[in-house]
Amino acid sequence: MTTLNFGLDRTSVTNMSSIKIRTKQENGLTTVRMLITHPMETGRRRDDLTGRIVPAHFIREVKIEHNRRLVATCELSTAVSKDPYISIRFRGGKTGDRIRVTWADNLGNTDSAEGTIS
Repeated sequence: MTTLNFGLDRTSVTNMSSIKIRTKQENGLTTVRMLITHPMETGRRRDDLTGRIVPAHFIREVKIEHNRRLVATCELSTAVSKDPYISIRFRGGKTGDRIRVTWADNLGNTDSAEGTIS
């Protein structure tokens, strides 16, 4: 069994996404809110037990697609706290349309989730 760097085994990541998506349609604007479970380590913190530096581990990029069309790309860094919350708004979404969120981190891990505009 392969263990990802933030303590989840690969099977649990495949069966359960690290991304929660909520959408809302109002006055012609679609709001997409995302909560991503990720440690977001800067590489500067020391482990309380060992005193060793905890290696950097952070999300580099988040992509949001609406019906397979890219509507936003967010570039993140070590300045973002653990379990980042991201919210975007765009025009053109309709109830029932598909939203896909994908992230990639500095260690090569990725995850994605899909939702529907409500």
